[in-house]
Amino acid sequence: MKSILSPEGRITRRKYLVLFMIFYFANLLCLLKIWDSFRTEDWIAFYIFGIILIASIVLLLIQAIRRLHDIGMDWKYALYLLIPPPINFIGFIWLAYKPGQKGPNKYGPDPKKTDWV
Repeated sequence: MKSILSPEGRITRRKYLVLFMIFYFANLLCLLKIWDSFRTEDWIAFYIFGIILIASIVLLLIQAIRRLHDIGMDWKYALYLLIPPPINFIGFIWLAYKPGQKGPNKYGPDPKKTDWV
């Protein structure tokens, strides 16, 4: 089982969707807390949640790269996901529903045979 911190390898649609929901929900919570701490001028919370937001965005992009590998595409397409919402949300959802390549490809073995989720 590969680490969620590694962009190498492939990931199934189901595992991607679960991780996508976790990280996207974390992003929304962080944005709300950042907005609240900005209004109340709580700068420590503002910076802490800003760092957490950046980390969750990076983790979300790593999972998107692994999903692109499963589809047979290069990591560079993940840069399109940095476009502001709602355009990037459409891309993330597309990754959740696009079937991956069957069998091994140049990015690794079929994740359906190796992943337990």
